Amino acid sequence: MRHKFAAAVFAGLFSMGASAQVEIQWWHSMGGALGEWVNDLAKDFNASQSEYKIVPTFKGTYDESMTAAIAAFRSGNAPHILQVFEVGTATMMASKGAIVPVGKVMADAGVKFDPAAYVPAVAGYYTAPNGQMLSFPFNSSTTVFHYNKDAFKAAGLDPEAPPKTWIEVTQAAAKLKASGHACPFTTSWISWTQLESFSAWHNVEFATKGNGMRGIDARLTFNTPLHVRHIENLANMAKQGLFVYKGRANAADATFVSGECAMATGSSALYGNVKRNAKFASGISTLPYYPDVEGAPQNTVIGGASLWVMSGKKATDYKGVGQFFAFLSRPEEAAKSHQRTGYLPVTIASYELTEKSGFYKQNPGTDVSVTQMIRKTTDKSRGIRLGNFVQIRTIIDEELEQVWAGKKSPKEALDTAVKRGNEQLDRFLKANK
Repeated sequence: MRHKFAAAVFAGLFSMGASAQVEIQWWHSMGGALGEWVNDLAKDFNASQSEYKIVPTFKGTYDESMTAAIAAFRSGNAPHILQVFEVGTATMMASKGAIVPVGKVMADAGVKFDPAAYVPAVAGYYTAPNGQMLSFPFNSSTTVFHYNKDAFKAAGLDPEAPPKTWIEVTQAAAKLKASGHACPFTTSWISWTQLESFSAWHNVEFATKGNGMRGIDARLTFNTPLHVRHIENLANMAKQGLFVYKGRANAADATFVSGECAMATGSSALYGNVKRNAKFASGISTLPYYPDVEGAPQNTVIGGASLWVMSGKKATDYKGVGQFFAFLSRPEEAAKSHQRTGYLPVTIASYELTEKSGFYKQNPGTDVSVTQMIRKTTDKSRGIRLGNFVQIRTIIDEELEQVWAGKKSPKEALDTAVKRGNEQLDRFLKANK
C-alpha cells in the first residue's frame, strides 16, 4: 500500500513537471500539403527539446487569420506567433504596440541571430529603415512559370523549352488549344503575378517612393503604357480562349495541379503540391517578359509570408519563440523546408547546402525562384510595401474582372484601379501620421 502511495505521489509530481512545459500558440494559414509541413515543423521542434511546445492552429486564409489576430489582440487573447502575408507587412509595421520586433525577441532570448545570414532580398523586405529585422522570413516565395510537360508533348511543343517571352506564351497557348486543351494558360494571384512581379521583372514602378519602401506617402503607377499593353494582350488571349481566368487568390492553382490548365504563373510554393498530387510531368521556368523593354528581365519580388511576434506575453514565452526561430534557421532544417515546399531557402547556408546536395540538378527548375530573387535589385524592383495593400489587391481583382468580362477596357480598368487604390493609400497615410 505504501509503495502504491509513493508511486502515486511520484506520478503526480511527474505530471506536474510535464505540465510546466510552456505552450507557444502559432496561428497560420497553411492548408493541405503545406499545413502538414507546418505541423511537422512544430512536431520536430517539440521533439528536439522539452521546455516548450509549439501549438500550430490553422486560422483560414491570410486575410482571415490577420483579421482574427487583430480581434484577438484587442481582447487580450492574441497568439504568440502570427503568420502574415507580405501585403500585410506595412500594416504590421504600423502596429507598433501590437508586435515585438524579431531582432529584439532573439536578443532577449539570448539566441545567436545574424540578419546577414538570411537571403538579402528576403530579409531586406522585413527590415525597418533603422536596420532592425521586424519579422521572421518564414515562407517566402516568388512568382514563377509552371507548365505541363505532357501537355506540351501532346501539342508538339518541346517540353524542355518552355516559353520565355509573352509572345512565346501566346504561341504555345494557341498550339495547346489546337491540341484540345480547354485551358492553355491561367494565373493565380493576378495582382502579384501580372502587375507587381511584372513591374519588377521589367524594372518599372508599381508605385512611387521605391514602391512604398521609402515612405507611406507613395502613389500607385501601374497604369503606364507598358502595363496597359500587357493587360490588353491578356484580354485578347482571353477572347481567343488562350487565357482562362479561374478566380482570385490561388484558385487557379488547383486547375494546374489537376491538369485542366497547361500553363500557369503563380507561386514557387506550388511545387510541393504539384510534386505530390499531379499525375503528369511538370516543369518550372522563369516569368515571361517583353524582350523589347530595356532592362528586362530584372528580378521578381517577394511573396509568401513571415512570422510576426505579438506583444503582451511573458519573457519565458518569448524565449521559447526565439528558440523556435533558431530551430527553423538551422541550415539542415531550412534546406529541408525549401526542398519540400518550393518556398525560398530562408538562409544563404540552406541554399548552399541544397545546391551541394545536388537537389537542383535532380529536380530541374527548383532553383528558378532563387535565381530570380538573387539578381541585383534596383529602386524599382526591391519589393512593394504599401499600406492597405490587401484592399488595393481586392480593387485590382475587381477592376481586372471587368476586363475579362469585356465590360471595361484595360486602360479604363487600370486607371480606375490606380484612382481607387490611391484613395486607400490616402486613408492609410491619414491614419498613421
